[in-house]
Amino acid sequence: MHEIICPHCDKAFKIDEAGYADILKQVRDSDFEQQLHARLELAEKEKLNAVQLAKSEVGGEMQKAAAAKDTEIQALKAQLEAGEVTKKLAVTEALGEIEKKKDALLSELEQIKRDKQAASELADARFAKALQETTATKDKEIQDLKAKLDTTVIEQKVAITGAVSAIEKERDELKSGLKQVALEKQLAEKSLQDKYETQLKDRDDAIERLRDMKARLSTKMVGETLEQHCDTEFNRIRATAFPRAYFEKDNDARSGSKGDYIFRDTDDTGTEIVSIMFEMKNEIDTTATKKKNEDFLKELDKDRTEKGCEYAVLVSLLEPDSELYNSGIVDVFHRYPRMYIVRPQFFLPIITLLRNAAMKSLEYKKELALVKEQSVDITNFENDLDTFKTAFAKNYDLASKKFQTAIDEIDKSITHLQKTKDALLGTDRNLRLANDKAQDVTIKKLTRRNPTMAAKFDELDN
Repeated sequence: MHEIICPHCDKAFKIDEAGYADILKQVRDSDFEQQLHARLELAEKEKLNAVQLAKSEVGGEMQKAAAAKDTEIQALKAQLEAGEVTKKLAVTEALGEIEKKKDALLSELEQIKRDKQAASELADARFAKALQETTATKDKEIQDLKAKLDTTVIEQKVAITGAVSAIEKERDELKSGLKQVALEKQLAEKSLQDKYETQLKDRDDAIERLRDMKARLSTKMVGETLEQHCDTEFNRIRATAFPRAYFEKDNDARSGSKGDYIFRDTDDTGTEIVSIMFEMKNEIDTTATKKKNEDFLKELDKDRTEKGCEYAVLVSLLEPDSELYNSGIVDVFHRYPRMYIVRPQFFLPIITLLRNAAMKSLEYKKELALVKEQSVDITNFENDLDTFKTAFAKNYDLASKKFQTAIDEIDKSITHLQKTKDALLGTDRNLRLANDKAQDVTIKKLTRRNPTMAAKFDELDN
């Protein structure tokens, strides 16, 4: 036997081993479910945070690297383009100068030929020798000019070739630098990708282990885990956000069904602000028959109506791949009035939204409550008056019946007394007659037909 002390009344009571083990199992299962749910949520949040962080870091680093590389590429391209332009300008200038010198030399050569021809035609014999000497001199000058021109052309070609080689070398260096930068960028991206893929794989493994552990739970335990989550989340902010709110499990199953939780909030005067019927639905990933949210809406609307709640909310983890339900708060007013379907993360926001919306109509509710209260007072007065009339009429009927009974009894008594009076009068008449008869009795009459007695009286007289 184990002795357990109640934390509320400080009374001690004893239970056997089986009961003690059952209580321990309940406490252990509850703690295990809470820890498991908390770890699942923490792992999921860490995974999402890690993915977002990895994406943001990779994106930021890639953007920075891309921006730096783009800057380098733009600078290299600008340098390359500037080198190409410089090369073209140098070649153009060199070719222009060569063409100018070439044109000048050709022009001078043509002039000399024309002078020679004119001199040969017009000069006479005495100038032939001088002309030949002049021609030889000019030919020599032409040969010298041609040699100088060839030398200049060669020098220009060498200079242009050197400039082109330098520009091509610089261009090759820039291309090599670009390839090196691209390779470094690919290596950095691959390193970051491998790093975060490893982290994501570790977190996926941890989540998979928790899911395997969750799959071993029964469907009822999974549903209760969602209920405990909602209950914990609400109680965490109850004191600050909803100090006068009622949020308890619905244990009234007199109508054959019940919801999971009922939320009611009132103001300082006790006027109800808003009331919500909650239903929590969840299932394990390995469940063979998958339920849909539509399967529970009709029963939820029935529970809302029977328990007098203004709104109905289905907190559901069913249909996890539905974009409609994953988008946030979904109203199903087209199917059932004042009904919403939300994911667990929107459990507190839907309460806050509905309560804030109801606060705007609180004044109207107060006026309606006052009218109802007045109506109730009038109804109560009318009911009290009807009750008084009914009781008075009942008492009157009873008094009338008693009065009539008394009259009847009096009549009966009068009849009985009359009979008694008649009997007494008859007795008086009989007594009077008897007295008269007694007064009329004489010894003579008594002994008239009794000789013996007459003789006796005679003897007495004698």
